[in-house]
Amino acid sequence: MKRYGFIDYATQGYCALVAGLILLFQGHNVNHWGWRVAAHGLCLGLVHALIVVHAARPANRVLDFLRHFYPVILYAGFYSETGLLNQMAFTGYLDPYFFRLDEQVFGFAPGFAFMAALPFRWISEVFYAAYFSYYLMIFGVGLALYRRNRAQFDHYISVTSFVFYVCYLTYIFLPVVGPHIYYPDLVPFRLPAESLPPVVPEFPASVQTGVFFRLMAFLYAHFESPGAAFPSSHVAIALVTLYFSFRYLQAIRWPHLVLVVLLCLATVYCRYHFAVDVIAGIVTTLVFLPLGNTLYARFQGDSRRSDVA
Repeated sequence: MKRYGFIDYATQGYCALVAGLILLFQGHNVNHWGWRVAAHGLCLGLVHALIVVHAARPANRVLDFLRHFYPVILYAGFYSETGLLNQMAFTGYLDPYFFRLDEQVFGFAPGFAFMAALPFRWISEVFYAAYFSYYLMIFGVGLALYRRNRAQFDHYISVTSFVFYVCYLTYIFLPVVGPHIYYPDLVPFRLPAESLPPVVPEFPASVQTGVFFRLMAFLYAHFESPGAAFPSSHVAIALVTLYFSFRYLQAIRWPHLVLVVLLCLATVYCRYHFAVDVIAGIVTTLVFLPLGNTLYARFQGDSRRSDVA
């Protein structure tokens, strides 16, 4: 039985690369950097052990589930870690530059104007619900494919993880928080006064009463990683899940498409991202999804190339 696949090389490679970056920058602005490097080494060892043990006992259901889903378990840790490492190579956040870039591209600030133009609770709830659906898309499409066809699931989780890792690595070197950085009660950062826009509009009271607004506020307050806005992984990964719906789960492809379009709009409406973050998320998918498919086919061998071509 073949032990390592593309997903394993990609995950191990990302883990080792980040550990190497911490060593390269000698832990600059990273607390307890030695322990973090050790944690990466432990992660490498545990993943390898899981692969080896599962290869010896492929019929064990618990091992089989962990063997296939372990990257999903690591997503949250890798994502959170970017907020701890994004000051190694760059001190501060690049939001003022991206705010000005939005204004230059669109002639105004979409991250402020969109919600201000439609400050209605029912509209905001649709957008916040669509934004929340991102988490359901990742696990839902994955679980559906896991139950339907293991080869298709392996393809899905491999390419999805690859695109995730590209986003995570970018966050380490391009720390951008998004429009939330201009709201002191939402993020624990303060930009210099000269970097602030002339006017920062309040969140409408009608929007703040929404159930999904409050749910997302809770998630961002407790689980968000600062500086992980460019490119928008919400957009990039949602588009990846949509690709796999059109490819393997065609019964849900059109409702999924509508939800993904709403999610892309919601990233700006809900003031989580600058509009250029969304564009970058789309470009990320257009570039790295095909690359992920190509690498997956090569690593998995000729027997599966027809399935991912």
